[in-house]
Amino acid sequence: MSIFSKQPQKPFARSEYDVLKQVILCKPEYMTIRDVINETQKKFKDEGIHIELAMAQHKKFVQALKEHDVDVVLLPALKMFPEQVFTRDIGFTFGHVMFAAEMANKVRQGEEEVLKGWLKQEGISYYNLLGDMIEGGDVIVDGETMYVGVSNRTNKNAINHLQSILPHNEVVTVPFTEKYLHLDCVFNILSPTDALIYPGALKQKEIDFLSSRFNLMEVTKEEQFTLGTNVLSIGNKKVFSLPVNTNVNEQLRERGYEVIEVDITEIIKSGGSFRCCTLPVLREGDLSDKEV
Repeated sequence: MSIFSKQPQKPFARSEYDVLKQVILCKPEYMTIRDVINETQKKFKDEGIHIELAMAQHKKFVQALKEHDVDVVLLPALKMFPEQVFTRDIGFTFGHVMFAAEMANKVRQGEEEVLKGWLKQEGISYYNLLGDMIEGGDVIVDGETMYVGVSNRTNKNAINHLQSILPHNEVVTVPFTEKYLHLDCVFNILSPTDALIYPGALKQKEIDFLSSRFNLMEVTKEEQFTLGTNVLSIGNKKVFSLPVNTNVNEQLRERGYEVIEVDITEIIKSGGSFRCCTLPVLREGDLSDKEV
């Protein structure tokens, strides 16, 4: 039996690009580079994060989401979690199931408990992925297919576990160069036919496979560093992207996308952009627009 149905209800998500109705964020109130855990943080460790600027940029992002009729849930920010702004990693929604992740890095362990507290408060059941390292930044959904990156945050045991509990779905393993942290930092699906990719992080075998399924828009090394792949689609070909990523934005517009430019460059100093900062709970879409 498929976990998809014709009448979406909360939680529900069957893609990265259906209309976003409800999403979870968290203010970067205590954001800091406490322990360097990715290449971007390595560059900005000495410079640090300007909290007031990060908060102001995040507020504009939240406001822009609301202006596009997205219900924004803000989890409480706790001082013990300096990377809590990146809510994508603490879970993911696939079909009608919300999965709670198990964080790999010590500095982030416990963030998922804040998510579970909100889910319990809302009466939303969830599947607790215990015993395997897995983070939502490595999980990309497209119809009844789930692409999962193999990284130092998500291991093969977790991917095998997902396939075992989702026997009627396709779980595709996508290995990539681990220094890029999560799969969504080098690959992101925008529509049933389009995707962004930074080819420098994947082997030719994976690039060929993904190109057989999508029209791939290549991101340069420079714009990968400014997280050009880490855009957020909110449906109807509307995409949040950083103003600084001019080449990505030009490619998107050439393909008919409406690019919503919001500056969150202070936040990306810690290694995550729009997709990293958002955990979709509910997306609404018509399954008839893609064969599943």
